[in-house]
Order: sequence, then structure tokens, then C-alpha cells
Amino acid sequence: MTFLNRRLGLTVVATALVALPIGCASVNQKDMLHFLRDREHEVSAIEYRVGVPDAIQINAPRVEEIDGTQHRIQPNGKISLKLLGDVKVVGMTAKEIGAKLEVLLSRYYVDPKVNVKVVDYRSKKYYVYGEGIGAGARPYTGKDTLLDAVFQAVPNYLSESDRVSVIRPARDDRPVRRITVDVDKMLKTGDWSKNILLEPDDIVYVPPTPAAWFAKQVHKLLYPVAPAVALYATPAYVGNVNDVYKKDSTQTYSIGNVSGGGY
Repeated sequence: MTFLNRRLGLTVVATALVALPIGCASVNQKDMLHFLRDREHEVSAIEYRVGVPDAIQINAPRVEEIDGTQHRIQPNGKISLKLLGDVKVVGMTAKEIGAKLEVLLSRYYVDPKVNVKVVDYRSKKYYVYGEGIGAGARPYTGKDTLLDAVFQAVPNYLSESDRVSVIRPARDDRPVRRITVDVDKMLKTGDWSKNILLEPDDIVYVPPTPAAWFAKQVHKLLYPVAPAVALYATPAYVGNVNDVYKKDSTQTYSIGNVSGGGY
């Protein structure tokens, strides 16, 4: 048994040393410039294009039929409106939808004014994973930044927030891009120049600290035997072991309850 324990321990250490991350990977300069170019656009100027099944709200004070109404974009990419019927809006910005409705309404109203805003973002996602309790898919709004994603991940003491990665998947003829950002430094210095805007399908990875990473590797190696170890280490088990087995007069074991007597 001692030999097996020693062998298991050596296996754990060897595996951990081989797999342990060694520093942060160098960031490709082209990748960094690609992400920083996106940051040149003001967040408030991003024009989100609606998709299925986003929802929009229409405000048109002069048009009673549609003023203050909300509409979910249907699978066919259209919304159904009183007076106008089905109107295709998929792939358009809120501003473009408003302009289109003004043109259509001009047949019935003089100089109609229409304002449209997106009230429910569902058609596009970005993803957060790694350490934290808030990992998962997040609705993409066109205004999402790296800091937004990190705060939604709810980092904890196991998070290595000085090397957060952003992975941008390949699209069309664009290769996969990846950068690593020191979010801790960003917050301490107030230099938000690398608080990049995210794009649909971006992946934000908050890695574990080296200690947390090592603990996870050990847990993976011990997982097959962990339930048995936990059972034998449970105080309730130790306290009730005499209630499970007893030795009878023939020196054999049977299941039963000990009531006065012993072995």
C-alpha cells in the first residue's frame, strides 16, 4: 500500500510539473493591433444589427397604432405592426428600422417621427469561462467591453486576473486572434486603453492561479478514489462502524446491530 501511495504521489507531481503553465504566452503584435483598432470606435457609437429573436420598442408619438409597442423579431426576420402589417427588420440597426417605418407611415401620416431601440438582446452571444461563478454565455449588445465580461465572471481569489485572455474566432478570411490583458494593472492605473470592445462569439478566459490550477490537477487524478476516501474519512462512518459489522461466535462476520457485547 505504501508503494502504491508513493507511486501515486510521484505521478501527481510529475504530471503537474509537465503541464504547469510557464508564464504568459507572448502576444502577437498584429493580434494586439487588431483588437486595439476596434477600441478606436466609441462604445456608444456601435450600431447593433438586430436578429432573431431580439425584441425592439417603437416610439412614435404621432402614430397611435404603434406608439409604445414592443415586438419580438419572428423567425422570418419580420415584425407585425398594426396598419403596416409585416415589416422585415432583421439585419438592420435601430436607426435604420426607424427610418424605414417613417417611409412606410408617410402614406398615412404627415412627417411621422419614429424612434426605435433594442430592448432584449438574444440573437448574438459572447462567452466567459475560467475561474469565477459567473461563467457562461452572455448576450452581446454591441457595447460590451473586456471589463464588462470580467466583472460578470465574478472573479475570486482563485482567479489570475492579471492575464485574462480574449480569443476572437476565425471568420471569413480572418484568422483566430488572441491577446492577454493585465486587468489588475488596468484597474490600478486607470489606463483603460486595452479595455477593448468585444465582438459576437468572442471568448473571454479568466485563468486560475497556479495554486488553483495545481489543486485541480490533483483533484482530477484523485477523483476515481475520492468517494471511497471521503467515506472512510467521514466521522459518521467511523462512529457507526460497530453498528454495521459484528463478529459472531463462529468468527465470521455478519450484518447487524451491536447491542451490548463486543467482538
